[in-house]
Amino acid sequence: METVLVTGATGTVGSRVVDRLADRDVAVRAATRDPDRQFPDGIETVVFDFEKPETWGTAFEGVDSMFLVRPPAIARVGDSILPAIDAAVRVGVDRIVLLSVLGAEKNPLLPHRKIETHLRDSDVTWTFLRASFFMENLLEVHRREIVERGEIVVPAGDGETSFVAAEDVAAVATAALTESGHARRAYDVTGPDALTYHEVARSLSAALDRPVTYGEPSLVQFARHSRRIGRDWPFLVTMALLYTTARLGLAGRVSDDAERVLDRSPLSLDEWTAGNADAFERATPDPKANNLHGSE
Repeated sequence: METVLVTGATGTVGSRVVDRLADRDVAVRAATRDPDRQFPDGIETVVFDFEKPETWGTAFEGVDSMFLVRPPAIARVGDSILPAIDAAVRVGVDRIVLLSVLGAEKNPLLPHRKIETHLRDSDVTWTFLRASFFMENLLEVHRREIVERGEIVVPAGDGETSFVAAEDVAAVATAALTESGHARRAYDVTGPDALTYHEVARSLSAALDRPVTYGEPSLVQFARHSRRIGRDWPFLVTMALLYTTARLGLAGRVSDDAERVLDRSPLSLDEWTAGNADAFERATPDPKANNLHGSE
């Protein structure tokens, strides 16, 4: 039986990948920085931290495939993630599925681009999931401003974004980790529509039955807002880079890659907001929520 290591196993996508892999004929090893974190029966847990090489050996031992998620706090991937990849390959990991971002191949400033380049140059079978912005970011990262202020504060201008549900990304990741036909493929994993944040605000307004607006804040306004609510600088910078991708018109690509891999249509934003309206009310506001793009 093959062993699959899932990094970011408590995150937005990683947790869903763990759940899906549990139903496949593979041994699942969930990597987390928290030694007390509990997972369902049958899931092996291993303490792992990209910035602590002493945790790598146990995590990588006997692993065939790895789902790689870059923690948002790590911007200098050359000091941690790239050496970790090399260590994994040296001990026999032969397939790495990377959670990347849409437009990474066109934006050399993104750390995901550096990871992609390193994997291409490594002796490993790779698959890149260039996911668009997660619908879940609206709930996990931006819930406070949406619920308390009735607005979305992101520096995306009037650019379009092809939002995707994390569940669909996890489904594509699971296929890439367990099925043939995905080697050395880069998938643009998007939802079915490209929407501006004005359209996102209208979808949220309808689902929540109250006004939600979007005022196209500048990068400076976004930075001030983020610092005011307690976001740290590394996460803030990563967010700014990702939203600049949308501002520059690089996040609106709609791809049928997910539909082809999954043989079904991905979830639309209207379907997601309608299905998660109650979650906006139940969730506890976290001003320091750092789950952008699904890491721990």
